[in-house]
Amino acid sequence: MRRTGRALLAAMTGLMALLVLGHGASRAEGEMSILVGYLERHVPPPPVLSNLEETPDDLGLAGARLAIKDNATTGRFLNQSWTLSPSIVAPQNDFLQAARDLLDRTPYLVVKAPREDLLALADMPEARTAILVNASLPDNDLRGEACRPNLLHTIPSRAMLADALAQFATKKRWTDWVLISSKSEADMALADSFERAAAKFRLKLRERLSWSFEADMRRNAAAEVPLFLQDAPDHDMLVIADEAHDYGRYVLYNTWLPRPIGGSEGVVPSAWSASVEQHGAAQLQSRFADLTGRDMRSVDYAAWAAIRAVGEAVTRSQSAEGETVRAYMLSDEFELAGFKGRPLTFRRWNGQLRQPIPLTHPRALVAMAPLEGFLHRRNELDTLGLDQAESGCDAFEKER
Repeated sequence: MRRTGRALLAAMTGLMALLVLGHGASRAEGEMSILVGYLERHVPPPPVLSNLEETPDDLGLAGARLAIKDNATTGRFLNQSWTLSPSIVAPQNDFLQAARDLLDRTPYLVVKAPREDLLALADMPEARTAILVNASLPDNDLRGEACRPNLLHTIPSRAMLADALAQFATKKRWTDWVLISSKSEADMALADSFERAAAKFRLKLRERLSWSFEADMRRNAAAEVPLFLQDAPDHDMLVIADEAHDYGRYVLYNTWLPRPIGGSEGVVPSAWSASVEQHGAAQLQSRFADLTGRDMRSVDYAAWAAIRAVGEAVTRSQSAEGETVRAYMLSDEFELAGFKGRPLTFRRWNGQLRQPIPLTHPRALVAMAPLEGFLHRRNELDTLGLDQAESGCDAFEKER
């Protein structure tokens, strides 16, 4: 009943926007033109043990293209025209100059770039009043002490993903964990998030193991992995921190003890998965596949959500001015229908998009976090990730 009421309100608001935007002017005269930039630093993917899965060349960009089509479909009824301007910067080229070129034309940039490029962009004087949306980096501190007031995030943080898995494990009473991580910076950061989540939800981390094999696991996994885990303490769940999805696949079904696996393999928390079908998601999956010929991935979803969020804010605020749109996106009135069963909103203290986290295996959805019973005084989605008191981000507060 509540969702039906929201849908009716959204339809009435859209009709009012149509009347206001179109009143007293022809479509050509009153059209609102919105350009969104997509800025990416091309980074070749790191070498991995298996070549079974390749990273799509259009990862992220494909989601942005679908979102522009979606915005344009709605915009036809509201005298809006939507255009995407992609800029893919080669490793040797000037990322900030590419950013300046886009910022000369639009305040809206969806960004897929390494950390140093993203922060340098956010600190540019030209970007001070821009709306920059991070669609790829899960670093917790970008939502904390390293946050920027002009930087929003539609990709979930590592803390959000880890908390989703911890909620699921708590529900299943898989309370004793053993954690595996490689020594890469990304895997160590993900493992730290799992360790933090275990403490937050009062799970027991029995041991944290370091994956350091250099042997070819495609040939040796059945022999090496059981020996690696043989001396690990008893546990209910084996958690793998393998952000590149490199070695983790060889751990499944090769463990010493028969235990469920979660994290980067097994039951996987993510922004999006091809296994998500509920709440109209099958329709989004189908449209994406028709456009690209492949499944939608998490970075695609984050880029899609970024542009759809701008589109929703432009329509509801009836303005294409960057500062007006940003204020609306961070307001209590903003909601985005993200095919996850709950309206998505931005955290006003650090710019993170609140969103349910699907926990999936390759063929089905296992659960959608936050799970029933995990309560919050403000919003149950804030049980996932850094809450306001612990985020350490004061840049947004200084702006108010």
